Amino acid sequence: MKNGEVVNGRGGVCSSETVNGGEDVFSCEKTDASSADHLVIMVHGILGSTTDWKFGAEQFVRRFPDKVFVHCSERNIGKLTLDGVDVMGERLSEEVLEVIKRKPGLKKISFVSHSVGGLVARYAIGRLYRPRRIENTEDLSANACVEGLEDCTIAGLEPVNFITVATPHLGSRGNKQVPFLFGVTALEKAAFHVIHLIFKRTGRHLFLCDNDEGRPPLLKRMVEDKGELQFLSALRSFKRRVAYSNVGYDHVVGWRTSSIRRNNELPKWEDSFNEKYPHIVYEEHCKACEGEQGESVVKEDDSLDKLEEELVTGLSRVSWDKVDVSFHRIRRRFASHTVIQVKDQKIDAEGADVIQHMIDNFIV
Repeated sequence: MKNGEVVNGRGGVCSSETVNGGEDVFSCEKTDASSADHLVIMVHGILGSTTDWKFGAEQFVRRFPDKVFVHCSERNIGKLTLDGVDVMGERLSEEVLEVIKRKPGLKKISFVSHSVGGLVARYAIGRLYRPRRIENTEDLSANACVEGLEDCTIAGLEPVNFITVATPHLGSRGNKQVPFLFGVTALEKAAFHVIHLIFKRTGRHLFLCDNDEGRPPLLKRMVEDKGELQFLSALRSFKRRVAYSNVGYDHVVGWRTSSIRRNNELPKWEDSFNEKYPHIVYEEHCKACEGEQGESVVKEDDSLDKLEEELVTGLSRVSWDKVDVSFHRIRRRFASHTVIQVKDQKIDAEGADVIQHMIDNFIV
């Protein structure tokens, strides 16, 4: 028993179901579990559940038994993922605070999110971000965080890794952003008008067609700092940001939106020759672009409209490690969106090397 809940153990890894149906994953060894001070919040995608990250959570704990305590989010399961990115983000922020309250001794925090869960996590950290104190009133930028600055916190903890996996950072309305629309303009326009009937408020956010109280689309607001919601500064506070993307066969989230790139920036890739990570086909560290250097112009042959360009430019103001993945040789390549997460350990096993790459580069 742990806090009145049943604890299940397997292979040195224990898990317990929380009061609200979430799952904590930690080392079965008392000495290891008690010393873990790094909270890893794992967030699933649309219509997902707490079990979606089960494989990934167990691998993290096996690798870092005395360092990480993993919590698989439960507040936005199933149809609750249709309530909107902001509503889900508020729920997630409250959930994070509750986890921290019942697990004293935590000092660090990281997020690992799949699909729309990456947007939810970005909203939540904007709510949970606290800047460093202003000691010098002449320093007008003292309330802003620079990358990796230790005294900027997320929910009172040191922010370390912010990892997204197949997340539609630029939304889903542009050319080939949702591959099953085949880049056909007529289909994309039709989807724009009916998406809310399928994915409700979340669909409006993804297709950038929300205008709550006359404000800009939510994803546009999420590349800025506005009042209590410091979205950009929150992202910047993490030591490392990573975007894993499927280069093909992901018929839910396209390569451009998940890798935060313009069409003319998409790299050419070749088959991987790395035996350890056979499905990692390209890696790139993109430095932060600030000021005039960060202002970019849409090329004539690019499909980005003004709004999407603003999203790319805004998110490029922080550095990103971009990791491109290809499952084009596997039997279930058309299920790449779930394989990259290893949603099901048995049928999505080919994606295990991506999880391993994530762990090998994780800052603890």
